[in-house]
Amino acid sequence: MRKKPTAPANQQIDSAEIFAALRQLEKERGVPVDFMVERITQALVAAYKKDKTGYTDNVFIRLNEKEMKMCAQKEVVDEVISPDTEIALDAARAIDPNVQVGDLLDVEIKTQAFGRIAAQTAKQVIIQGIRETERGMIFESFSSREHEILTGTVLRIDPNSGDMIVRIGQGSDRTDALLGAGEQVKGETFTEGDLIRIYVVEVRRSQRGPQVIVSRTHPGLVKRLFELNVPEIESGLVEIKSISREAGSRTKLAVHATEENIDPVGACVGTRGARVGAVVDELRGEKMDIVVWSEDPCQFVAAALAPAEVVSVTQLPGQKACRVIVPDDQLSLAIGKEGQNARLAARLTGYKIDIKPLSKADSLPPIEPEEPSDSDESEQAEAEE
Repeated sequence: MRKKPTAPANQQIDSAEIFAALRQLEKERGVPVDFMVERITQALVAAYKKDKTGYTDNVFIRLNEKEMKMCAQKEVVDEVISPDTEIALDAARAIDPNVQVGDLLDVEIKTQAFGRIAAQTAKQVIIQGIRETERGMIFESFSSREHEILTGTVLRIDPNSGDMIVRIGQGSDRTDALLGAGEQVKGETFTEGDLIRIYVVEVRRSQRGPQVIVSRTHPGLVKRLFELNVPEIESGLVEIKSISREAGSRTKLAVHATEENIDPVGACVGTRGARVGAVVDELRGEKMDIVVWSEDPCQFVAAALAPAEVVSVTQLPGQKACRVIVPDDQLSLAIGKEGQNARLAARLTGYKIDIKPLSKADSLPPIEPEEPSDSDESEQAEAEE
């Protein structure tokens, strides 16, 4: 029976080859060589300690382009009591003729498996380093694209949850994003392979790499689409002040011009509705109400209830609420189907809106001005003094 050949006491490791791979990694991925050397040495020492009993805190790896060795730092003594941490003077002088008792000496640990373990560990650490670097690069890349619109390809659709995996990016700068069922517009249907425009809500770190959360229902998608289609918004001549949206059905947009001679609504609508039409097409027919923002809450609330006409708006004292009077034939339009128009107007303005018909305006209790508090009276007295 033939015996299996035994490995030499300390297989030689081609450290120059390892360093060549590390330099290539640094060039292509930006991972510093010193960082990877530290990772490799830590992994090797950890592997050694895992299988070794006794004292191992003095074990380290010497790794450079000329050699890769595992060593233990030991004290030179006349009589060895603890072999793990001490070495006899005669044995020490065989390594370094000038060593003296009390000196610390780096003694190579020659183990049969070191060469194989070292080669495997170096390979694993380099591969892991590449993965971590790629994940870090992807995280940084997509973190900078938070709140932006990206185009992706539908990769997979979960038949149970309805969640979709969308592949975004190209080449090495590519990852898979999660479009959850709750972030999809009701009524929109996609199949695997479809191109889809999505809004990047958030990029999170996870053990499996960066997790990109995207949406088709987020109001930010509407904002970015208008920025892409309306040059005045991109240049800052028109500002989007607020958005309220019920995805797939209706969106209200409040806009403001930074210069007097600009019509903010007209800029967003475009010639023959071309600009707003491009947004509506992208959102597959979602209705758009574009209104003028105002610092005056009453004017803003009146505009937000468009397309309904408004007779009057009165702010309730001490409350972020308004009473709105509309013509009787405009009541259902102001409220909207299932209260949608009033609900979106309230979200857009941040005010609670109480809508009443003109025929009942006279029977409504009058809105009394807010009585000044004691602190207000004292402040007024101090001002008079």
